[in-house]
Amino acid sequence: MHFALLVLFLAFTKGWCAPPGYCAPGDEMLGLCSNDAYEEKPTCTELNLGYCNNMDYSRTMYPNILGHRSGREAESGAEYLLLSVIHGLLNGECSPDIRLVGCSVLAPRCQDDKIVKPCRSTCDALRKDCGHAFESIDMAWPYFLDCDRFFASDQEGCYDPLAALKARQDLAFSGLSPEEPSTIIQFTYTSNTQMYSLLKRTAAKCSHISHVYSIGRSSEGRDLLAIEFTDNPGQHELLEPEIKLLGNMHGNEVLGRQLLLYLAQYLCSEYMLGNQRIQTLVNNTRIHILASMNPDGYELAASEVEDNNDPELNNQEGHLLNGWTNGRTNAQNIDLNRNFPDLTSILYRNRRSRHYRTDHIAIPDSYWFGKVAPETYAVMKWIRSLPFVQSASLHGGELVISYPFDFSRHPQEERMFSPTPDEQAFKQLARTYADAHATMSDNDTDRCGASFYRTGGIINGALWYSFAGGMSDFNYLHTNCLEITVELGCDKFPSEAELYPEWKRNKEALLSFMESVHRGIKGLVKDPDGYGIKGATISVRGVRKDVTTAEDGDYWRLLNPGTHILTATAKGYSKVSKRIYLPRNMDKPGRVDFVLKKVPVEPDIDDHLFPTVDTWERFDPYNQFERYSQADLSEGGVERQEKPWWWNYFSQSGISPPNWLLRNV
Repeated sequence: MHFALLVLFLAFTKGWCAPPGYCAPGDEMLGLCSNDAYEEKPTCTELNLGYCNNMDYSRTMYPNILGHRSGREAESGAEYLLLSVIHGLLNGECSPDIRLVGCSVLAPRCQDDKIVKPCRSTCDALRKDCGHAFESIDMAWPYFLDCDRFFASDQEGCYDPLAALKARQDLAFSGLSPEEPSTIIQFTYTSNTQMYSLLKRTAAKCSHISHVYSIGRSSEGRDLLAIEFTDNPGQHELLEPEIKLLGNMHGNEVLGRQLLLYLAQYLCSEYMLGNQRIQTLVNNTRIHILASMNPDGYELAASEVEDNNDPELNNQEGHLLNGWTNGRTNAQNIDLNRNFPDLTSILYRNRRSRHYRTDHIAIPDSYWFGKVAPETYAVMKWIRSLPFVQSASLHGGELVISYPFDFSRHPQEERMFSPTPDEQAFKQLARTYADAHATMSDNDTDRCGASFYRTGGIINGALWYSFAGGMSDFNYLHTNCLEITVELGCDKFPSEAELYPEWKRNKEALLSFMESVHRGIKGLVKDPDGYGIKGATISVRGVRKDVTTAEDGDYWRLLNPGTHILTATAKGYSKVSKRIYLPRNMDKPGRVDFVLKKVPVEPDIDDHLFPTVDTWERFDPYNQFERYSQADLSEGGVERQEKPWWWNYFSQSGISPPNWLLRNV
């Protein structure tokens, strides 16, 4: 009996000795009270989180800043998964900075059993420097890097997770000699996905001087993505010349593609670093770069090179002989440099007629009944939409500059000198690139391109070999633009080890070519009220090739030094002529303006026999390519919203989908 009473007493004693305010489990579930105050106080613990183990501290604390109650919980979240793949997603940009700052939130520094938050100033600087990288892959800035929510000010006491990294970088850069380049470029090949990301990152990084835009899509639906550089991106500025550089027209000729990607990075970086030459170029020129006109062909050519590098295939040809045909054409097996309207034949047939114009020749309606590649269609629309002055198309297979005409003036002669009316201007353009190139114009007879050493590395296209439907001839005969073809070398797909040497050989040539647009003359054609006249014609005596004014009446005319007689005219206006002299030492174009008086419009029989403007405006009159411009619509008629390419990293991991990474959500 006494024993039973003792047991009962002890049981009651244990119950009544519970801490004051103890919350029963049922009451805690109902939210009536909480036992949190009586749980064990968190203390510092060893940092054991794989991708965060190289932080410059070894102790952390849970719950962390995000509320993860253990290392295992933090490791199983989308935040940690993002840090583990961010290097690959951003192609190495902002690494390891983002990972280190992210780890300072997921596994914060612990000191004296207290969490030390990372510094808000570090987070702000990181977002300023790296926000563009996330934008380039259509990813939102991660919520856990919200500088206001999860970071502390210097006054509150904080920790800089990048301090040790900055110290190491400062030490490394202090050992660089002043002669070493300040712009750092990774000289490797880029896949199509990497190319798009790189262009978007570059434009976002230098958003005040550049932006990317698509001119259309390839046969397989890949973007034809261009980037522009100017001090006022997105619009044409009065009297500022526009130039374009294109690469990879033949998918297996890849060096031009890489050089243009390096050029885009170089222009952005050097402008930001204060390079006076680059700033002058960008501030006074609108530069358009289309690195790949044939991304589908590149895809095939790149896969062939990978196969050739596979030792199990025992292919001894390597890069040099690979790809002379594989990937040259687009996905429809169309050679894009034979697919443009053959306006040169039209010129030759009508050149003896004094009425028939030899410039701005209209595209014949019959052309649209043939097989027109979407890449060709996109580039033609692009060429027509902007007042390009000069252009270069980068190819591979030889080391030489060729210039129009590319189609022989005699159909039976495959190699026949066939000059344009602007022969001298074209030769000067070609000379500009060839002479600035490291080896293109030298007298070494054992090098690639040695067969052209007698002409200094340049040649008339038809004299080299004749072909119809080329892009350069189309530019010249359909628009104001003068385009040269740059053959960059005998190896169409050089090894990665050759990319940096090729950049050094071509960098000065590319810059000199772009600068050469600032020669000849430019000006405005206005009416007496001061309004620009669109479509006015500027002719040069002795040169049977006119240029027309742009939307606001401005024009550019590439001319070599000497005396020239210019005439400006427009329908419904008087004709005005001026004699000008261009000295040899001019470092900028001469300014020649015209004011045309309005006169009554008299009927002209030539307008009926030889229509010009109306037919030039006819482009794709049968809407053959409407399907390429339509949005991909779902059955309900609403544009389908597809997840970005990186979404698979998270959707296949089994974790809760991180919708916070989607933009516009």
